[in-house]
Amino acid sequence: MAISLKVAKHTAGKAASRQRRQVRGRKKLHGTPDRPRLIVTRSSRHVFVQLVDDSVGKTVASASTMEPDLRGLDGDKTAKAKRVGQLVAERAKASGVESAVFDRAGNRYHGRVAALADGAREGGLAF
Repeated sequence: MAISLKVAKHTAGKAASRQRRQVRGRKKLHGTPDRPRLIVTRSSRHVFVQLVDDSVGKTVASASTMEPDLRGLDGDKTAKAKRVGQLVAERAKASGVESAVFDRAGNRYHGRVAALADGAREGGLAF
């Protein structure tokens, strides 16, 4: 799988640093039917997660804070991210997936990304 994103090393800023981390990580991570890739996408307000089988390019399961049942949840964004992790773990188990490869997409393993991972582990997804 070739990554065509080019980021100049001298480019400053948080976004450029995240893109460089993302490219480095994607070289090493590949999802299989037995162990799909758990991709975390984070915006300023929401968290999106999906399990992707890279051999066929198919999404096995997905969840986000934009779903109607999660929009009405009380709590901060970190608590909602944890619930998204639990929800994607439930959907993965329903699809027959027991373990995954965690792809944080260049985001630091901290805050909402870590809470989502903890929620997925509590839901029974191994990675």
